[in-house]
Amino acid sequence: MMQNILTLITDPRNALLTPRVTNAVRDALALARGKVGPADWLDPGIACDIPFDNVAPAEAVKAAAGALRGMPVDILVLNPENRRKQVLVADMESTIIRNEMLDELAFEAEIGEQVAEITRRAMNGELDFHDAIRERVGLLKGQPASLLEKVAEKIRLMPGAASLVRSLKEAGVYCALVSGGFDIYTARIAEQLGFDEHQANHLDIADGTIAGTVREPVLGREAKLEALRRVATQKGITPADCLAVGDGANDLAMLGEAGLGVAFHAKPKVQEAAKFNIRHGDLTALLYAQGYRRDEIVGR
Repeated sequence: MMQNILTLITDPRNALLTPRVTNAVRDALALARGKVGPADWLDPGIACDIPFDNVAPAEAVKAAAGALRGMPVDILVLNPENRRKQVLVADMESTIIRNEMLDELAFEAEIGEQVAEITRRAMNGELDFHDAIRERVGLLKGQPASLLEKVAEKIRLMPGAASLVRSLKEAGVYCALVSGGFDIYTARIAEQLGFDEHQANHLDIADGTIAGTVREPVLGREAKLEALRRVATQKGITPADCLAVGDGANDLAMLGEAGLGVAFHAKPKVQEAAKFNIRHGDLTALLYAQGYRRDEIVGR
């Protein structure tokens, strides 16, 4: 068995991988003086493994990108050992769901642009997350608590989210949902998709209105990292046995510690810092990255 696998993944709605494409990538690896094995199709048109040796991971990615010539294909270089993880720790907003719920609340309260700008800067790592959430929540003070349920109707799952969680659950993987948002929404999504646990901030309510505060301590970057470590310890494994996914700066610590930490359609600074990126595929890309095949993916 070769020591590295280069995995190519594209959006299932645009199944553009062909043997001609994968052969071009194999030829590029060979030109880089690599020893290259035959292509192994995880899902025809969508995901393919190419085993290789004797090329540094960064050089392999560069060679593959050159062969792809700008095609919307994600490239990951992975170690075949311990490829399938036993735990998933997932961010929720802009990862498992499309929405940023604090922004949704703000737009409903007609202060959307002001709050969205703070969110953007916090997710890019330009502002302290804890200060940013306190500031944004403070702007909602006095809004009716009924706004929370009204905005919940706007939640939309990220493509592939249901297949990701249900496929992992069928494989016996423990799934934890962690968020710097609010537990009123993580509870809903955890139940809907089948997560084993969820963690988020609690928004204070007083006399039927949003109080403008969150229960301390505010859960952000460190809380997500601690959740990863806690779940791993509870399961008798290490973070190397875990998969983590997120899109924002407050996800970077857990992405860096997990054995497979994936930045999903992430902010630019997060993409730069993360070892693994999914820029084009949907959330089922996390399954292909672990070597799952089409017939193992629920809903595919």
